[in-house]
Amino acid sequence: MSWPAKAPVVGVPISMTSYDEVLEALDRRPRDRGTVVDVCNVHSVMSARRDPDLFRAVSASDIATSDGVPLVWALRWTARPDQERVYGPELMRRALVDEAGRGWKHYLYGSSQETLDALVAEIRRFAPNAKIVGAYSPPFRPLTDEEQDVALQAIRDSDADIVWVGLGMPKQELWMESVRDRLPGVALVGVGAAFDFLAGTKAQAPSWMQRAGLEWLFRLLQEPRRLWKRYVWNNPAFVFLLGSQVVRTKLRRQTA
Repeated sequence: MSWPAKAPVVGVPISMTSYDEVLEALDRRPRDRGTVVDVCNVHSVMSARRDPDLFRAVSASDIATSDGVPLVWALRWTARPDQERVYGPELMRRALVDEAGRGWKHYLYGSSQETLDALVAEIRRFAPNAKIVGAYSPPFRPLTDEEQDVALQAIRDSDADIVWVGLGMPKQELWMESVRDRLPGVALVGVGAAFDFLAGTKAQAPSWMQRAGLEWLFRLLQEPRRLWKRYVWNNPAFVFLLGSQVVRTKLRRQTA
């Protein structure tokens, strides 16, 4: 099984891939172990630079998509000029709609029970043929070993092909890496806020803001008290590091 190649974005490996490639890779996933897909943005890569455990989890993932537009730009400028965005909510929507007729069975893991209920109802609307075989809202604390065993057994018993994980970053990345060997044949896809966006419990940024790489600003305006520290540090540091990487890339190309 070959996975899409990765290239470093400010030192964190991100997959050079597309929606179609990810969906095809999930269809060809190995059956003897779990498959892990991380959807990554600026917050993901900057957090991975500071947290060795998170860095190892993202690096070990089979696919780490360019969910955030600044990561798309980074790959275009340094590694793959035609790189496209692979946005978690849209990836999830396409898999559920299943235009290719793969017939995947889907399991929803994470968020609140209220959001899960709203998400299932919304999926019934836009993807009426989607097979939802289970949903679980874990407590907002670490699971005990017994609770973990029960949760994983429920996933295995459901015969799910894909588990959509909405625990938020970095919790979902660390959880998926820790359980992948206990869920052979299952694809674990960490999509974070996609549960809220698809359920309609949180608003998505307008398309023009997403294209301009300003989704962070929209989210900051929605939740300033929770998010301001993240963006005040991460965004300027990312711009500086990416600028340095782009300069180094251009110099290497000129001297090659």
